[in-house]
Amino acid sequence: MSTSYWLAEETPALEQNRLDGRVDVAIVGGGVTGCACAHALARGGLRVRVHEARKVAEGASGRNGGFALRGGAPAYDDARRELGPERARSLWELTERALDRIESLAGDAFERTGSLRLAAEEAELAVLRAEHDALREDGFAVEWRSALGEPLRGRFFGAVFHPPDGAIQPARWVRRLAALASEAGADIREDTPVRALDELDAHAVVIATDGYTKGLVSSLDAAVQPTRGQVIVTEPLQRRLFDCPHYARHGYDYWQQTRDGRLVIGGCRDRALEEEFTAEEATTAAVQEGIEELAAELTGEPLQISHRWAGIFGTTDDRIPLAGRLPDSDRVWVACGYSGHGNVLGFACGELVAEAILGRRAPELELFEPARLL
Repeated sequence: MSTSYWLAEETPALEQNRLDGRVDVAIVGGGVTGCACAHALARGGLRVRVHEARKVAEGASGRNGGFALRGGAPAYDDARRELGPERARSLWELTERALDRIESLAGDAFERTGSLRLAAEEAELAVLRAEHDALREDGFAVEWRSALGEPLRGRFFGAVFHPPDGAIQPARWVRRLAALASEAGADIREDTPVRALDELDAHAVVIATDGYTKGLVSSLDAAVQPTRGQVIVTEPLQRRLFDCPHYARHGYDYWQQTRDGRLVIGGCRDRALEEEFTAEEATTAAVQEGIEELAAELTGEPLQISHRWAGIFGTTDDRIPLAGRLPDSDRVWVACGYSGHGNVLGFACGELVAEAILGRRAPELELFEPARLL
């Protein structure tokens, strides 16, 4: 019951490449960021070694709700105020391109469904309208939904539909990405935890561990807050209720229905918010009860729970990732702190860091400059 539904899927063993001696780049973390970075670097001709403490995708990349959303943790109108209009537009465009890249590589692990952001109260409806209007003003695809069908009618006040978004089987996708990196020549070593960067025999190092970063660089420990997310999965429901990922209450509740009818539902961190700022990968009664109550309200039918789990993601003070070379370091790079949006931003930042190491620094990397928080 503590195993992620996504990780329970059997997968072929990863092809073993072994690179002897010093490599060009050592990557710490075999999640979406590390595998995206390794794939891009290996394709660029560099010798790359990935160190994963467990198995590929067994951290946050295999323990989330399976959402693939454009943008970042702040809503688009908030991002325009905080980052400025041009930088906010650049961030959203980057993630839309990343979604296109994911679609081209992920195969049946990704489905372009769109996503629905719901207002659980009238005050939240005004917040949704502000984001909708800002997106529409800047030419992004977005739809306002005032009339909601069952089982949403009466519970929610309206919604915004985001057409570019999708549903993803995150573990299958990241394992597939790892296989592509391995085919390109990357040496991916599972069950090889890194306790100190001095252990790594490499010209450059990329830290790609999101909320599992603690202990490698003290300034990162201060800037990235480990945060716990909890999820449950049910046996298949009697009816098809949800055709895309849904989220409400400013992201505190989120759910989707899989192709075989299961409800994947998570959130309710605000039941015990301070307790959820932790690196402990364990479920708790208060949050799990909240998720189960929400699931029962949404479905109106008896539920059989097949899986429940927790995962750790990294949160920054401004909810924007850190990606780039660490200040005052010629060797160490970082990509982490996705604040709950790692499925797409993690992939995008992994590729951006790889391109910079290859000497092709993209202007979008400036959005995530680590020096702003370190």
